[in-house]
Amino acid sequence: MIKQALVLIGVFAASSAGASDLIVKSSPHSVDVTVDRLEEAVSGAGATVFARIDHAAGAETVGAELSPTQVLIFGNPKLGTPVIAANGASGLDLPMRVVVFTAPDGATQLAYHPPQRLVDDHGVPADLPVVATMTGALDKLTNAAVAP
Repeated sequence: MIKQALVLIGVFAASSAGASDLIVKSSPHSVDVTVDRLEEAVSGAGATVFARIDHAAGAETVGAELSPTQVLIFGNPKLGTPVIAANGASGLDLPMRVVVFTAPDGATQLAYHPPQRLVDDHGVPADLPVVATMTGALDKLTNAAVAP
C-alpha cells in the first residue's frame, strides 16, 4: 500500500510539473547498473560523486517495501561555485542529483531537474555560461548511463 501511494504521488508530481521541471529517460538496465554507469560517467568526466542513496534499502530499515530507487549526488565546483555565488539559495539544488527508479510497469527510469531550474527558482542569471554547460553535461552523462 505504501509503495502504491508513493508511486501515485510521484506520478501526480511529475504530471503537474512544468514542462522544464523534470527530464525523464528510460534505461534498458537495472537500477543498480544504471547508477553504476552514471557514477562511472561522472567520475570519468572529472566531477565528484558526493553520495549514492539507496531509498529501497532505507525503506527496509523501517519494515517498508519500496521498488529499487537510488539517487546519485554529484557536482563540479568549477560549475557550481559561480551559480551559488550568483545566489546562495541555489546551493539548495546543488550539487546535482539524478534519481533512478523502477517504474510501476517494471521499466527503469532516470530523472533529474534541468539546470534551467536554477535560473527559474533562484534567479540565477540566465546568461551565466555554466548553466548551459551543466545542461549539456547532465544530458551527456545521463545518456551514457542509459545507453544500450
